[in-house]
Amino acid sequence: MNPIAFTSPLESLTDGVLVRLVDDRRPEALEVLYARYSPSLLALGKRILGSLSDAEEVLQEIFLYIWNHPRRYDSARSSVATWLMLLARSRAIDRLRTRKVVERTHEGSALANPAPHTSSDSLDTVFLEQRRDRVQRELDRLPPEQRQVLEMAFYQGLSQSEIAAKAELPLGTVKTRTLLAMKKLRNALRDEIRQLL
Repeated sequence: MNPIAFTSPLESLTDGVLVRLVDDRRPEALEVLYARYSPSLLALGKRILGSLSDAEEVLQEIFLYIWNHPRRYDSARSSVATWLMLLARSRAIDRLRTRKVVERTHEGSALANPAPHTSSDSLDTVFLEQRRDRVQRELDRLPPEQRQVLEMAFYQGLSQSEIAAKAELPLGTVKTRTLLAMKKLRNALRDEIRQLL
């Protein structure tokens, strides 16, 4: 006998309805959301963090947060998919910042007590620093108005609409500047991007 694939009767429901069912403490609704979105959320976390294990931890944090705070979702502000992606991005960036603080602490300790030889970890750190410096140099070469929108998006986590409001610019201008900046960075960093793939 061939095994029959299990399908939940909730799979046909919209994301918004599933979030309401999570609020009613229905774990099967959370399972359906997890099945729907975990692959893309995991991929986003891995892209930001460069580590599958860290990305998996972020994914667990997100779904635990949804289970504990389903009412934080506001359908007037975004779709469930956008809300989840923003949660993933925010959590991953927080983890990345924490990691950088820990790395700086370790680097300070290493400077105070230098090791007698170079480990593969320290070589990885050197390569990472070189790549980071290269990206920063290319960011610095962008026109100030293009660099501004990228920094507001990536470092402050603002949406294009939020950038437009905060910078007092038309939304179309923000979109154009973002697109131009990303094209310039993609062209300038083509070799680095190829190495990451």
